[in-house]
Amino acid sequence: METETVGRRDRSLAPLVTVTVAAMVFTILLIGVRLQWAPLESADHGAAADINSLIAGNATAVGVVKAVTWLGSSGVLWTVIAAVTVILAIRRQWRLAAYLLITGAGALVLDPILKSLVGRLRPVVAHPIAHGNGDSFPSGHSLGSIVCYGAVFLVFLPAARGRWRPVFITVIAALVALIGISRILLGVHYLSDVVGAWALGITWLGVTAFAFELTRTAVGQPVTAPVAEGLEPEARADLKPARPEPAAGPGSGRPYGRIAAGVLVAWVLILGIITGVGELITKVGHGNVLGDRTIPHWLAAHRTPGLTRWSEIFSTLGATQAILIVALATCVVFLAVTRHWRPVVFVAAVMAGELGAFLAAAAVVQRPRPEVTQLDQHLPTSAYPSGHEAATCCLYVGIAILVIGHARGWWRWLFLVPAIAMPVLVAMSRMYRGEHHPTDILGSLLFAALWLTATIALIKPSADRQARVRGRPREHADRPVRPGTAAVRQ
Repeated sequence: METETVGRRDRSLAPLVTVTVAAMVFTILLIGVRLQWAPLESADHGAAADINSLIAGNATAVGVVKAVTWLGSSGVLWTVIAAVTVILAIRRQWRLAAYLLITGAGALVLDPILKSLVGRLRPVVAHPIAHGNGDSFPSGHSLGSIVCYGAVFLVFLPAARGRWRPVFITVIAALVALIGISRILLGVHYLSDVVGAWALGITWLGVTAFAFELTRTAVGQPVTAPVAEGLEPEARADLKPARPEPAAGPGSGRPYGRIAAGVLVAWVLILGIITGVGELITKVGHGNVLGDRTIPHWLAAHRTPGLTRWSEIFSTLGATQAILIVALATCVVFLAVTRHWRPVVFVAAVMAGELGAFLAAAAVVQRPRPEVTQLDQHLPTSAYPSGHEAATCCLYVGIAILVIGHARGWWRWLFLVPAIAMPVLVAMSRMYRGEHHPTDILGSLLFAALWLTATIALIKPSADRQARVRGRPREHADRPVRPGTAAVRQ
């Protein structure tokens, strides 16, 4: 018994010792950088030049490193925090949601203040690859990533058990380490900038975790070991992304392999139809079907500053970045509300299939843009089909299908408004800007109609909701009935 008590005390002291050491490391580095301590400056400049030279001139390596460093950008980090906060709020884990927002906001405040106080200039390397804004110490990407992903780790650790826990820990640690290393490889930070940011991040995570433990104590909950158990072990059931489902088998009614094969076959056939229609329009119809020449010229002749501004807005809403944001937000909300992966799989399959079909059809047909002045310059793909229109139609109609299939009440039918309005507005904006012919839009609408029909029939995105309406949820079907329940039902 005494041995167990000593061991528990040692484990409880380990996080405190780690945070204290991290705070000391950051303080030492802060003083050394501020006073421009010669040994530290020499080591930093030498490491910056040597590490930067490892990828200089290698386009592939530079592309990979830039992709990694993008995962530590403020836009990505705040998107992660916002998405997780939404999940926690929907699951009514208000304290964890507040913890995540406060912890992330702290990193956002600490970084610019410390940079302005220290005033360290960025490294000057022989082969500059990227350009960093502002001062150098500490590294904002490194600080933000360790705070953001570290906070997500502490929040969701109770849900990661068994073989998934080592995977979860490894992914978070590798992500934070790679983002920090990428900043040195790109030549925008010194080694001490990154190490100092990591030390400060560990310190801030420790302080906020301790504050969270105080809130638990205030409401009479037991003190936990956040690094080993997570911040709120009691919330394990709500922190799981989805409810467990029975494994697929001969009698399970979930032939995932056949569904995936069916989706793939449908995609290939639909791609063939869309590509064939495009070839007929451009080759047989000579590119002058349904006003393909007259309508773009008429729209170009009636451009006004106001219409041009509105067309840019709706064209942007149909672009890849906006579509991706809305799709990810949809997945987050439906996963948090329904506790099932099926809506997420549906959205992912629809949007991935749309992107692949658009790129393939555009590469095969290679239709030139309309012979008018285009307001969007240097577009990488050809005119047929319209990627903006296909993505917009698939996304907003897909959202309407999900909401109508899962929700109750008259308000769910309001989602038909964006499902109809957004494709119309994006289509008009793309033709107005001189980027597409009318038949490009029709080809996209045809693809969206066929692809949505196929994915709905095969994936059945509302099947989980229908199962709950018919009776007991399938995830509870195999649970034993509590004593007395059968008698009550009789």
